[in-house]
Amino acid sequence: MLSMGGDQVEEAAAHAAKVLRAVVGLDWGVKADGLDWSCLETAEHVAGVLVAYAGQLTGRATDGWVPFEMAFDEGSGPDDAIRVIESAAGLVSAVVRTTPPGVRAYHPYPHGSADATGFSAMGVAELLLHTYDIAQALGVDTEPPAALCEAVLAWLFPQVQPARTPSDQWATLLWATGRRALPGRPARDRWRWHNPLEIPAGRIVLREVSPAAAADLAVGGTGGLTWIEGGPFDGTRTAAEMITKAYASGVHRPEWGMFALVRVEDEITVGGMGFHGPPDEEGVAEVGYDLAVGARGRGYASEALVSLSEWALARPGASSLLAIVEPENTASQAVVARAGYVRVSDREDLRAYVRSATA
Repeated sequence: MLSMGGDQVEEAAAHAAKVLRAVVGLDWGVKADGLDWSCLETAEHVAGVLVAYAGQLTGRATDGWVPFEMAFDEGSGPDDAIRVIESAAGLVSAVVRTTPPGVRAYHPYPHGSADATGFSAMGVAELLLHTYDIAQALGVDTEPPAALCEAVLAWLFPQVQPARTPSDQWATLLWATGRRALPGRPARDRWRWHNPLEIPAGRIVLREVSPAAAADLAVGGTGGLTWIEGGPFDGTRTAAEMITKAYASGVHRPEWGMFALVRVEDEITVGGMGFHGPPDEEGVAEVGYDLAVGARGRGYASEALVSLSEWALARPGASSLLAIVEPENTASQAVVARAGYVRVSDREDLRAYVRSATA
């Protein structure tokens, strides 16, 4: 699995420090490449963001940024800036390692919160990309470890087709953030990273599965989740395989993939639920789900499907949701009925149920 956590933050900080110390004697008063900040101001931004991320997670902030700022002491120079960046990265890595599973804190993009993995990925991105901005302005090049770039892309840019080879990872990340052209891909003048969506559903919370986690699930791993005994079930691994293929092809659409069904009381994952893709031209998206055997018969699937359906049908372009159920699967038929789906004409030898936006 493409790991993302404290180790990756420290690795990115070590790379940044090495690159920046090589140019510490140059003029950091010039503007960083592509930015309105000077190189020194860009370094201050990086350190400030890292401290803010640590503050968000430790303070469990949910409604906005914790109201404080970090600033260099007056008269600080490049060497001081590098030491502050290293210290700030150490704070983030320590906080990430001690943040319990399920904890989320405010970040505006795109859904108003992120978990520890998300803050780690954003911290790594800030370190790698702004080190590049500074280095370019000072006339040197930089290329971080390919595995770090690959992990950032998989965790923060699920809508972007990944690099084809390890040597392309850095160029793809630079392209994804509008910093460099990439042959065969359109220029990106505007971009945003994506933290996985979380949808509350009573006793269950639905957590969007990233391409990085899906790839691990597809080959028999846990996807970084703690599963109930007997999980994940076969359908979850099949869905993860579909996401992995869609991501590799560049057609994966965040929010319209798979969600892990996580029990709120103990952070145990009991199943998977999601979509076979985004809504089609008629506004129809197909839903699918399964539970581990040990979690069945407790109403988890119905609660989750109600919340997921309400969320989906409130999205632009979605007019109805379709569920296809085998005739002998009476338990699944009861789940969709409780979630407001009504039976329509069969699809070959399978039963079809629809919930529309007007239901």
